Amino acid sequence: MQLQVTNSPFNEKQAELLNQLLPTLTQSQQVWLSGYLSALSLQGSGGQGSLPVLPAAAEPVTGGAVTTAAKPETPREVTVLFGSQTGNCQRLAVSLSRKLEEQGFQVTVAAMNSFKPNGLKKVENLLLLVSTHGEGEPPDNARAFHEFLYSKRAPQLPHLRFSVLALGDTSYEFFCQTGKDFDQKLEELGAQRLSPRVDCDLDYDEPVAEWFGHVIGALNGSQNTSGIADAAVQAAESAESLESSYSRNHPFHAEVLENLNLNGRGSDRETRHLELSLAGSNITFEPGDSLGVYPENHPQLVEDIIAAMGWNRDERVPLNKKGEEGTLHEALLRHYEITVLTKPLLEQAAGLASTPALQELLAPERQQDLKNYIQGRDLLDLIQDYAPWEVPARSFVSILRKLPARLYSIASSYNANPDEVHFTVRAVRYESHGRERYGVCSVHCAERVQPGATLPVYIQNNPNFKLPANPDVPVIMIGPGTGVAPFRSFLEEREEQGAQGKSWLFYGDRHFVTDFLYQTDWQRMLKDGVLSRLDVAFSRDTEEKVYVQHRILEKSKELYQWLQEGAHVYVCGDEKHMAHDVHSALITVIQEEGGLSPEAAAAYLETLQQEQRYQRDVY
Repeated sequence: MQLQVTNSPFNEKQAELLNQLLPTLTQSQQVWLSGYLSALSLQGSGGQGSLPVLPAAAEPVTGGAVTTAAKPETPREVTVLFGSQTGNCQRLAVSLSRKLEEQGFQVTVAAMNSFKPNGLKKVENLLLLVSTHGEGEPPDNARAFHEFLYSKRAPQLPHLRFSVLALGDTSYEFFCQTGKDFDQKLEELGAQRLSPRVDCDLDYDEPVAEWFGHVIGALNGSQNTSGIADAAVQAAESAESLESSYSRNHPFHAEVLENLNLNGRGSDRETRHLELSLAGSNITFEPGDSLGVYPENHPQLVEDIIAAMGWNRDERVPLNKKGEEGTLHEALLRHYEITVLTKPLLEQAAGLASTPALQELLAPERQQDLKNYIQGRDLLDLIQDYAPWEVPARSFVSILRKLPARLYSIASSYNANPDEVHFTVRAVRYESHGRERYGVCSVHCAERVQPGATLPVYIQNNPNFKLPANPDVPVIMIGPGTGVAPFRSFLEEREEQGAQGKSWLFYGDRHFVTDFLYQTDWQRMLKDGVLSRLDVAFSRDTEEKVYVQHRILEKSKELYQWLQEGAHVYVCGDEKHMAHDVHSALITVIQEEGGLSPEAAAAYLETLQQEQRYQRDVY
C-alpha cells in the first residue's frame, strides 16, 4: 500500500521517504517504531528537529523494493520480576512492563515466587523491583527466590544483564537490604549490570523515574527516555485508584464521621475506630487494602523546635520539592518529618552544625553509638544535643524528609458502607530520654481529630492480601490487637456476598473486659452465621500468658482439616514476634497432623503461599 500525499499530513518528499521505508520493516520494527513515536508524544515532542537520533540495530536490516523479504529478527526480551508486600513494587513493575512493550520489547512480568529460578539460565535481560520487609528481610513473595540465589543451586549467569530497583525506608537500619542482596549476589554470579541499583526512600517518585529512564535507555541504547520514565511512574500512581483522581500524591480530604475509643474503662490502652466520608471522591477499595493517612506532627513539638532554634514561626520556607512555600510553622506541622532520626539526616545535619561533635558521632568506628543515639530520639533532641546551630530555617528544612503517610488496614467493606472507609489505630505514647513521646498519626487521631474535621487520605491497594475469588471457600483469619481490623472488612464483605464458605477468627489482646476490640461485631456475626468460629486469647487474664499461636496449636486437628478442605489463611499484625510465632505454629500443625517432616511441613506452607492461600499483612 502506497501513502498518498493528497490524503495524508505529509508533504511529497516525506511521503516518498515513508513509502521507501515502511515496506522494508519487520513486524518487530513496526511495533518498536509505534512505541517510539508514542513515547515522543508523551514527552511533548513534535517540532521540526526535536526528534532524538534513532539508535542503530546491532546488524543492518536488509532493505530494498517492496518484494524484498526483510531479515527476520528475534524479539528483544526482558524479564521483570517483583517482590512486593504491599503492592508498590508490583504496580511499578506492571507500569514499566507496559512502557517496554510499547517500544517493541517482549516482556515477561511476574512475582518472584511464581518465577522458576532455574529459568534464569535462559534470561538475558532481568529487571528486579523489590521492597525490604521488617528488619532487612525479603517480602513474602520474594523469599524463595532470595533463598535460591543464595543457595548452592544458583547457576553462574555470565550471559545475564540486570538492574535492581530497591524500595525501603531510611528510618530502618537495614535500608533496602533485600535489593542490595539481589544486586550483590547477581554480580557474584557473573551477571552484568544494565544500570546501577537505585535505593528509594518512602518518597520514591523521582528516583524511580530516574531508574526507569536509565534501564529503558540501556536497553534501547539511548539515554533520551526521561519523558517515558515519568509517564510510567505517573501511570503506576494513577493505578492506585482507577475511578478516582485522588492518589498518594493527591490525597482526598475526608470528613471524619465518627471517632470512638474501642477500649473499656480501666484499660491501659487507647484504640480508636474512625469512620471517614468518601462522598464526592469516587474512591473505592477492596477488603485487604490499606488507607494512607497524612497526619500532623504534635503542635508542642513544632513550637519547641522553633523556639530551640530561635526561628520565626511565620518565616516563609519551602514546603516541598515543587517550589511551593508556606510558613515555617505549617512546614514543620504538616510537611516534614520531625520525630524520626536517620543516618542520612544526621550526615546532612553535620554539614550545618557549628560543633564537630556530630561529625565525630558519624565516624565509622562509632556505628554502634550512632545506632544507639538514633533510637528513640527526634529532631528536638538533635537540636538540643548539638547546639549551637547558626542555620537559617530555609536551609535546615531542606535536609528534612517529607512527612510520610501512615498505612492502616481498612476495617470496613465498601459494599457494606458505601462512600465510607473505617480504620483502627492504637494510640502510641511512651517516655524516652526524659521526654514524653507520641506516635505521630495515632495521637493526632486520638487527641486532635474530632467529627467534622478532615484527614488527607488515599487508598493503597494491596493485591497480596485478598479474599478468595470464590466466596464459598473457607477462610482462617489470625489477627491479634489492631491486626483484627481487616477481618472486620473481610466478614462484612462476605456477609454482603452471601458467602457460604466457613470462617474462623483467632483474636487476642490483653484483657477480655477492656480490650476485646469489635466484640459486639463478632458476637452479631457469630449469631447470624457470618462468622463460623471464634477463638480468643487474652494474655493478661491468666497466670500463664496465652497468645493466638497457643490457640492455633490447641485446635491443631480442626485447623489442619480446614487446610485440607482448601481454606485460605490470613495473618495480620505485629511482624517482629506474632507473625513469626504464628508461622511456626502453623508449621507445627501441618507437621504433626499431616505426619510430615519439619522440612516437608515448611514446604507445604510455602506451597500455600505460592497458591495465594497463605497471605500476610504484617508490620
